[in-house]
Amino acid sequence: MSEIDALKADLKKLSAQAIQAKMDLHDLSEELPVGWQTVTTVAARTQEAYARLHEARERLKAMENGV
Repeated sequence: MSEIDALKADLKKLSAQAIQAKMDLHDLSEELPVGWQTVTTVAARTQEAYARLHEARERLKAMENGV
């Protein structure tokens, strides 16, 4: 498996994790005020998931462009 293929596989995993984090945050928001204490924790986890996804996409773009 090439490095690009491995990164694409990682991107699929990161995307699934980011989507799950987004859904967790969405579900939490619908149940407010129940669980209000966890809003910052869930939001931070969602932000981190999307940051990792963004970084991986940027790495893939750079690899595909030969940078």
